[in-house]
Amino acid sequence: MKTNPAQLDQVLSRGLAPVYLVSGDEPLLVQECCDKIRAKAREAGYNDRQIFHNDRSMDWNQVGEELNALSLFAERRRIEIHLPTGKLGDGRKVLEQVLQSPPDDIILILISIRLDAAEIRRKWYKQLQDKGVHVPVWPIDADKFPGWLQQRARVHGLTLTQGALTELTERLEGNLLAASQEIDRLALLAPDKTVDEEIVNQAVLDSARFSVFELVGDILSGKAEQAHRIIGILQQEEDNPLGLLAILSRDLRMTGRLQSALQRRETAKDFFRSNNIRQPQRMRQLEQAARRLRPPQIRQALIRCSDIDRSAKGYDSLSPWHYLRTLTTELAAIRR
Repeated sequence: MKTNPAQLDQVLSRGLAPVYLVSGDEPLLVQECCDKIRAKAREAGYNDRQIFHNDRSMDWNQVGEELNALSLFAERRRIEIHLPTGKLGDGRKVLEQVLQSPPDDIILILISIRLDAAEIRRKWYKQLQDKGVHVPVWPIDADKFPGWLQQRARVHGLTLTQGALTELTERLEGNLLAASQEIDRLALLAPDKTVDEEIVNQAVLDSARFSVFELVGDILSGKAEQAHRIIGILQQEEDNPLGLLAILSRDLRMTGRLQSALQRRETAKDFFRSNNIRQPQRMRQLEQAARRLRPPQIRQALIRCSDIDRSAKGYDSLSPWHYLRTLTTELAAIRR
């Protein structure tokens, strides 16, 4: 079956499915849906957790063995598979076999970017629809973003004045992950729980010495020297790279989709309108990147993003900053 994030709680209350697919290009909403599934699974005794990333080092035979192995001492397990490119590749046959008769002692969670039309026509996806639950996560429309901000603030017990709401809407440009982090910070700065424009401006001055959006723009534009300098500052300040990674991977995927649209003779203007991208600076950066970079390089950059994600979560001996510098250098070396 297919459900949306707003209905997920109700679906989970009726019992757990053997497999879940959460897909979309909004990292925060994808993460929150996955957290709900994980919490429900833990309540049901699925406490052991294994994580796989579908990157160059992925061994689908090992995944198949884990999915088919009997649990020792009747331990229930959660197996999560991250699909950073939205493609299963060699994993299709493994999933097709498992989905024929899903094991009773495993909850399988697939976490992916938005699936393309070709992937959802494949056998494994039809099996998943029959045996499990697909939660497609769609971006928040630009006109609904202020309402989403207000709702997010209320969860923290905050009230945003109209001036504060306008300032946040313009500054955050629809980025939900950045918005969530900003609301968390404002909750600490507003003792009476009312946030006005002055508090927002003070938070901006205190929170960063540069814009993460500018850094992503530098990386996409091939401005390696500027990007490396900021990356060094982030590393020295022991910043968490996952927030930056979410924005970078989002815009790399958007660049790839823009390239495909341009090849179909669609105009960049029409593409941005259909994808609710309205910020002039971001539109320029994406269009320049789409015309400068080649599709194989974008795919390679997304693999590097997977390396960064895995390293940031402790599954690699090299630091995430190493992979981020490598990605920056590789994109800067590309010329048409």
